[in-house]
Amino acid sequence: MGARRKARECALQMLFQFDLARQPVDELIRTYWGELAEAADDVREFANDLVIGVVNHLDEIDERIRHRTEHWRISRMAVVDRNLLRLAVYEFVYQANTPKTVAINEALEIARRFSTHEATQFVNGILDAIKRDMETNPPPRPTTQESKENISTTSAISS
Repeated sequence: MGARRKARECALQMLFQFDLARQPVDELIRTYWGELAEAADDVREFANDLVIGVVNHLDEIDERIRHRTEHWRISRMAVVDRNLLRLAVYEFVYQANTPKTVAINEALEIARRFSTHEATQFVNGILDAIKRDMETNPPPRPTTQESKENISTTSAISS
């Protein structure tokens, strides 16, 4: 398994915990890496970036998902599925170096491992619709200041 896939899986596990307990992100990350998981530095860094990014932009991400899940409330989705969607949408908007098709494929592979067969179809349909939305109406890119804030938050948590 590649480092970025491993990081996405770790991020999913942390977001799952965040979704259930709503503990502070810095505490969540410290606990996860301190007690529950071991990984290379590049895996930790990317996973932390994903978790911090999703949490910092949760309302916007959930709104994009809500727009494409007309008959599904986010709160009624399986915890794994909604957090996979959140991860992929975060990458769509804020990780310009990750092609959207890669983010979708990664989400589907992780769904196959952590969720159900039906979930892969559900996740694929929603992400594909959001991808099409973004191709016709691209989101604004994060400002340099937002990028610096994410880096300093990640650095503070990693230490």
